[in-house]
Amino acid sequence: MNTTQRHLVAEYFDGFRASDHPRILATLTEDVTWIIHGHRTTRGRDEFDGEIENPAFTGSPTLDVRRVIEDGPVVVVTGEGRGTHVEQGPFRFAFNDLFTFRGGRIAQVESYVVPLTDGQP
Repeated sequence: MNTTQRHLVAEYFDGFRASDHPRILATLTEDVTWIIHGHRTTRGRDEFDGEIENPAFTGSPTLDVRRVIEDGPVVVVTGEGRGTHVEQGPFRFAFNDLFTFRGGRIAQVESYVVPLTDGQP
């Protein structure tokens, strides 16, 4: 178990909960790739920074981590979140983020986000 990787992932999530750009960016390599499946792919810290607070959403998300699984340079996190869309209002979602590390920093994030309705657990 690599506690440094788990610590960086925890920092990453804490940064998102507070919309703290420097805190999030400090966990990433310069050439980080963020693949948000079905949405977009960002390359590099500048593009990543622009997606942290997407203008289609307001406020900081609530992110409840359910499981953390680690295998070598990869940490997988599952959980549930809540946010507010500018036009559609509050929403819930399940997420699965796969973090790949290189040189002690996050080099790639693959995000899978599934909207949840009130009838879903």
